Amino acid sequence: MIEGIRKVALVAILLAVVGPRAGEAQDEAAIARGRYVFHAGACDSCHTDHPKLGAFLAGGRAMPTEFGTFYVPNITPDEETGIGGWDAEDFDRAMIEGKSPDGSHYYPVFPYRWYTGMTEQDVADLWAYLESVPAVRNAVPEHEIPFPLDIRFLLLGWKLLNFDQGDRVADPERSEAWNRGAYLVNHLGHCGACHTPKLLFGALFRSDKFLAGSEVIPGPYPAPNITPHRETGIGDWTVDDVVRALKRSITPQGLPIRGPMAEYVMSGSGFLSEEDLRAAAVYLLSLPPEEGPVAEREERLDRRLVQEEPQSETDGVSGGGGMGSAGMGLLRLSGDGRTRAK
Repeated sequence: MIEGIRKVALVAILLAVVGPRAGEAQDEAAIARGRYVFHAGACDSCHTDHPKLGAFLAGGRAMPTEFGTFYVPNITPDEETGIGGWDAEDFDRAMIEGKSPDGSHYYPVFPYRWYTGMTEQDVADLWAYLESVPAVRNAVPEHEIPFPLDIRFLLLGWKLLNFDQGDRVADPERSEAWNRGAYLVNHLGHCGACHTPKLLFGALFRSDKFLAGSEVIPGPYPAPNITPHRETGIGDWTVDDVVRALKRSITPQGLPIRGPMAEYVMSGSGFLSEEDLRAAAVYLLSLPPEEGPVAEREERLDRRLVQEEPQSETDGVSGGGGMGSAGMGLLRLSGDGRTRAK
């Protein structure tokens, strides 16, 4: 009897000592995985107001579009102005269903159309990482959207045309690298959100021109064709060329990539492993070549320079207008070309 009590006591002591440490190790592992997912999605490039030197992930960045100006939300765990009042189910609903905790629909400037294909593990790990970042109190302005676009219920119509909940791009007949690349490009990286052309004033994605380039994105730079089309796309690029572009923001000709893509590299793909970057390249170069409206060389053209009416330096920049090669150079000198996730 006494021996049995001693064994129970010993087990209790071991659980008290080892249990929390094991739990902490699991939490740290989830946070580390979530940080990688966070970079694969380049979440910092939108949710930190870099043009105004805003706090990490505290939101407030303006995204001017043809539908009005959207303000990116605070996703730090602040209870009042961020997502500190959310739980894991709320976060999963936002990423997979495109709905807020109260059930209202999110505007598609939040690329849930692409995130909906994320795995449960990646969503859970990303949530663990976001819970670990410092909370910042920053009340973000309301979106400036004209009537009737400010009626969120109408977004249900957009979803019926553009959104297939839980849909994931995968092909069991293809290689592991191809499928990993498809996941990175289509879901975590949400490349189609910018690089796929749109119809009906940007309200409908053209499935027949997937990743063929688009002029309908926030900011002064268009998104180029990234299908392997010879004349307007990346048909002359090699796997190494794509990896270099995603890692260092440099074209095969040695020219800097500018605009939102430069920010995506600094906040996102520049942190990914060589294996993942090569997988993304394998997938992209396997796609059907599509002639697109924006050739790679035109991507570097700042549309503000050809507008009839002069604009201030900040007009149209804060929605992903990005930084020119000079800004890129300064950022690379100061931080190896990367933002620092905290």
